[in-house]
Amino acid sequence: MNTLRNTVSLIGRLGAQPEVVKLESGRALARFNIATNEPYKNKKGEWQDQTQWHTIKAWGKLGEVVSKRLKKGQEVAIEGRIVYSEYESKTGEKRFATNIDLREFLIINSMNDAKK
Repeated sequence: MNTLRNTVSLIGRLGAQPEVVKLESGRALARFNIATNEPYKNKKGEWQDQTQWHTIKAWGKLGEVVSKRLKKGQEVAIEGRIVYSEYESKTGEKRFATNIDLREFLIINSMNDAKK
């Protein structure tokens, strides 16, 4: 039940290729963003899409798999945990970030499916 305490599941499309870095320890870190869309009706009764962007991080072997399998534009389902962090910018400003540490992913459609 502990995995239910901080779990997020999303379905969205990759906005760009995952960026992969190798840390000094040799561990891989892949970062990518997915866009989720929620339709809603505006005051005039017209359908609109609200797009939210989510930053996803995949560590270690999962990061290596992400870098090889995921491509810009693919639709994916992801499951992970929300991580809040605080850091200082180069100008000394306090900044905050919300990311999702990836646990699992599923490719919903490949790029070949998307082109059909």
